[in-house]
Order: sequence, then C-alpha cells, then structure tokens
Amino acid sequence: MDLQLAGRVALVTGASIGLGASIAEHLAAEGCRLVLLARREDLLEAVANAIAGQGRQRPLVIVEDVTSDGMAEKVRGVVEGRFGQLDILINNAGGSRPMADLGTEGEWDEAMALNFTAGRRLAHAFIPGMQARKFGRIINITGNDEPTAMNAAVPPNGAMHIWAKALSRQVGAYGVTVNCIPPGRIHSEQIDDRLMPTKAVQDAWVKANCPAGYIGEPEDLSVLVAFLSSPKARYITGQVIHVDGGARAGAT
Repeated sequence: MDLQLAGRVALVTGASIGLGASIAEHLAAEGCRLVLLARREDLLEAVANAIAGQGRQRPLVIVEDVTSDGMAEKVRGVVEGRFGQLDILINNAGGSRPMADLGTEGEWDEAMALNFTAGRRLAHAFIPGMQARKFGRIINITGNDEPTAMNAAVPPNGAMHIWAKALSRQVGAYGVTVNCIPPGRIHSEQIDDRLMPTKAVQDAWVKANCPAGYIGEPEDLSVLVAFLSSPKARYITGQVIHVDGGARAGAT
C-alpha cells in the first residue's frame, strides 16, 4: 500500500532509541523528510546515520530537552527554517515515573511537563500551519491510564488522552487528525533495562498477562504510526489505540 507520505515533513521526539528510532525508520521508508529530536546527541546521530545509510535523505537532528523553556518556539523555528512546514508531529518523548511513596512536588511537576505539557506545546506551535495547509497529523505515544500503583506518569497520560480528544474536535475540519497510542510491553530501554530486566521476569509477565504470548517489538507500533500519519487515515481521529498484544483487561 502506498501511504502517500513521500515528501511529507515529520518530527519525531524521543527519537534517539527504541520506539522513537523505529518510528523514524518507518517514516523514512515511506519517503518522509525527518526531524529527529532528543537529548542524547550521539544516539540521535547514529539513528540519522542509519537512515542515511539506507539511501534515504539524512534527517535533521535537533538536540533539545523537550521540557526546556521556549522549546516549542525554538523547534518550530528550526523546522520551518529548514523545510518551511511540518506535516506530521510524533510526540514520543516521555517516561514512566514509579514512586515508592507519595512523591515530591518537583517529581509530579517534572512528570507532567515531560509526559503532557511538552507535547501539547509542540502541537500548539505547529497547528496553525497545519490548519492553513489543510493537512496535519498529531500522534501522541502515551501510556497506561489505569493506575495499578503510584506512578507520576499515569495522570499525564490521562490528560493527554482528554486533551487530544478535545483538540481533534477543534481541528478536524481543517484536515488535521489527532490520535494517541499507548504502548503495552514493547522491547525498549525502559522495559528491558528498567522495568523487566531479565528474561525470567519477562516470561512470567507474558504468561500471566499477554494473550499474544510475547512482548512486542518496536515495529509492532511503528507500522500503526506510519498508517495514522498517512492521508489514507483521514477519518481516524480522536482515538486512543492500544498496542499491547491484548494485555489490557478493559474493553475500551
């Protein structure tokens, strides 16, 4: 299927590793011109080099903390200065924040800034241009909004889902879609190095929780991102689409 993405400009945050890198690779394969943003320059450059090594246009690399002051306006200036516009925004930067107790004010503020406010600010910075061109795709890689323990990243996920739904209703008439994808357990730095660092732990979790019978790979999510980025996905908006091998217990 031709996803009609050739020449589209896409920004992927948190693009230095794992899901972000995989999303970038899939969009590059569809012909997108890419902007990769994250804090770790060496890893970002490696992703950009890998994409260029496949014979594709080398992505523009922006080394930036998405929670820094003035980030959204700065990034918009760089992207529009290079490409003139942005068609696709992938808000992938974020991270789990488990807590043993109630947490501090600073920890809660940091989790909200990283997992909600940064993505909202970027979207608000680029939406006017998308509306003017009658095309835009905003895809937020979020996370679980069903709390099983104290985790400062869970409320921002819920906030992102509600904000994205409201935004989708406001910008839909302009050809702009807004969707959220909460990943389940997918092999990544966060899962493999922090949450479930041994095969025994992973196998036990899969047996108890995942009907698919395995932990997912980044490409299991990236293919959905590529489709939702496409003009062909024009009627899919305001949705929260879980990619988790059936692990989520609820029906919605």
